[in-house]
Amino acid sequence: MPTRQEKFDAFARLHAQEGCFVIANAWNAGSAKILDALGFKALATTSAGLAFAIGERDSSNRLDRETMLANAKEIVDATSLPVSADLENGFAESPEDCASIIGGAIAAGLVGCTIEDATGNTDKPIYDFELAVDRISACVEAGRGQNFLLTARSENYLHGRPELDDTIRRLQAFEKAGADVLYAPGLPDLAAIRAVCESVNKPVNVVMGLSGPTWSVGVLAQAGVKRISVGGSFARAALGGLVRAAEEVLNSGTFAYADDALPHAAALRFMAGKGEGG
Repeated sequence: MPTRQEKFDAFARLHAQEGCFVIANAWNAGSAKILDALGFKALATTSAGLAFAIGERDSSNRLDRETMLANAKEIVDATSLPVSADLENGFAESPEDCASIIGGAIAAGLVGCTIEDATGNTDKPIYDFELAVDRISACVEAGRGQNFLLTARSENYLHGRPELDDTIRRLQAFEKAGADVLYAPGLPDLAAIRAVCESVNKPVNVVMGLSGPTWSVGVLAQAGVKRISVGGSFARAALGGLVRAAEEVLNSGTFAYADDALPHAAALRFMAGKGEGG
């Protein structure tokens, strides 16, 4: 098993190479093993995927940092790949309390994480600009010298604030504060994605698989994107298969879904880290 240093080095190289790469979001050890065996080069966790797996809604009010870090360690321990964690808003408001999660992330074996500027409060969904920047600055300082890539997220577009200028302003400030990767989920079109990429000098992450338009890896690379994540969409795809199978049984009394199910032997090979073919 590679050391954490070796995983960090591999993760850093992915962000430095030409073009862009896909970081696949795993929600437990089994999904991590499958994604590793299929050939992805890095993994991320997903708060949505974890929440759905434990019967909760995707919200920092429904999950806590201990649950998130335990899930992340489960994924880290299951794979040889570098893993970055979705740590929502750090489960704290103040810069100091937010940054305190970084030590736990490093102890779990993670080589990076994302911290967002969403509050979890529907009345005021986005942190004020200065506080948002101070939170990222504190997280950067907490990870300094620890071989840890911090991704800073501007959540405007996911919370009814389609304000590209403010989103770019925040990402630029996060970059100045020391964030290694910048991320604004929910950007509406390629023009907005290109504008974000051209406005900063650090790698930009874009999420695909959400509702709305999707673009290929090649198209996003041409727009300047360095990293593509899939958020909770792989987990939702798995849940979609479950729903379709269950509805077939309930509504038709048939079991044709089994024809498309992953064969038991293939599942065993994935869990052994050998991949579907071997």
